[in-house]
Amino acid sequence: MLKSSLGLNGGVTAPHRAAALAGRDVLAAGGTAIEAMVAAAATIAVVYPHMNGIGGDGFWIIHRPGQAPVGISACGPAAALATPEFYRDRGHAQAIPARGGLAALTVPGTIGGWEAALSLVPEDRRLPLADLLRDAIGHARDGIAVTGNQSACTADKLPGLRDVPGFAETYLIDGEVPKPGARLVQAALASTLQHLADNGLRSYYDGPLARTHGAFLEANGSPLRASDFAAYAAQQVTPLTLRTSHGQLFNMIAPTQGVSSLGILGIFDRLGVTEGEGFDHLHGLIEATKQAFIRRNADLGDPDHMDPRAQDWLLDDVLDGMAARIDPKRALDWPYDPKAGDTIWMGASDSDGTVVSFIQSVFWEFGSGLTCPDTGVFFQNRGAGFSLTPGPNQLGPGRRPFHTLNPALARLDDGRVMAYGTMGGEGQPQTQAAVFTRHVQFGMDLQQAITAPRWLLGKTWGDDTTSLKLESRFDPAVVAALKAAGHEVEMLPDFSDLTGHAGALVRHPDGLVETATDPRADGAALSV
Repeated sequence: MLKSSLGLNGGVTAPHRAAALAGRDVLAAGGTAIEAMVAAAATIAVVYPHMNGIGGDGFWIIHRPGQAPVGISACGPAAALATPEFYRDRGHAQAIPARGGLAALTVPGTIGGWEAALSLVPEDRRLPLADLLRDAIGHARDGIAVTGNQSACTADKLPGLRDVPGFAETYLIDGEVPKPGARLVQAALASTLQHLADNGLRSYYDGPLARTHGAFLEANGSPLRASDFAAYAAQQVTPLTLRTSHGQLFNMIAPTQGVSSLGILGIFDRLGVTEGEGFDHLHGLIEATKQAFIRRNADLGDPDHMDPRAQDWLLDDVLDGMAARIDPKRALDWPYDPKAGDTIWMGASDSDGTVVSFIQSVFWEFGSGLTCPDTGVFFQNRGAGFSLTPGPNQLGPGRRPFHTLNPALARLDDGRVMAYGTMGGEGQPQTQAAVFTRHVQFGMDLQQAITAPRWLLGKTWGDDTTSLKLESRFDPAVVAALKAAGHEVEMLPDFSDLTGHAGALVRHPDGLVETATDPRADGAALSV
């Protein structure tokens, strides 16, 4: 049985052990939690490419002792040429394609987020960028051992990816899906990461690298140009926040679904549930999820085009009203419009007490699939989530699409600071709620809170049904009670990727750091 990792000088949790090791080694060398996260982020982009990459977006919440948490929104906007007319003229009037050049329409933002986060580290304390990228470069140059997760995902998604330019020559071996344990070399990506180490992270958006990407994207039908890269910069933002009976909770601003994750916990806090793992716990969180998602689906989009703003969704009277609509004994009829997405979440803390919650994604598995052979970078398809019809999520130049990504952080009343999150698109707010309530509200051990059976309401990556999906380790009596209450239940294996790859880190007031990882992934929780 997995147990939480304990340490007094920091820790890192990641869904691939190589990323956790890269972050831990930076901490051991005297680096900060922010620097450890950059090292982990670069490494995970190489060793877990089906879930994320440097052609995607990222979001940070950073807690430093004595200071208000800071958010970094590294969410690239739509290209200047990206309009509904651009797609209509190319035969796509109803929806944006999910794969290929037309799906690659937003600037990859995550590298800018790394740069913005590192700017918060005092210059006289910073480790050289080359040190932070060393592990990632080595893994790309020398090869990674393909995980079973990557192999299965590649095989499952290959019909939609095989013919996308650049994908097969980069992520297949001799034209075949790599088997678990096969060596996958990404030499072009290693050269790109070395270029960043030598020339700085901004060189991803300016200079020859951006020109190469701009020309490649244009040649393959994308509206992105080098000028879109040059115009981009990540934003430092004030996170959304919610006060509950357990402490102050933080999550990312729109266009992410961070408001939904906070809303679920705020609604559930009003239901008066006193015991975990029973019908009241699961039913309460599931019904709170429905209320939060109904609002999300109707009104969430680019924050510059939302009224009211997302923080106002968390006002007491709004959450009171949502909680009042929940029947404690009966399930609200479902389904609704689900949101997909593929992601990684990671957490880090250092000996100074800084805690980082970080998430990085390319939307679908391998994003658009469009991979530049000269740089080894594949581009996200996050822009496929835009609507081509009027509304808060309508496509337009410079607009930011709806994001499932949302890193979570909580400053608890007992002095602990908790960073937590997961991949899993639609399931992210649900898994966050499960982990938080189990550990904080009902006192479950941190690792147990992640290992314990989970659920998913609706559809997420790799799945097409909108039922309530339960891992089969749940108490049969609870399953029966959920069915009797009107939930359309579908049983999953004991451990299912559909319920996400979660992680969590808790820093105690005395400096003790607990880290936990998900047995559903290939990760590690390491302490220093």
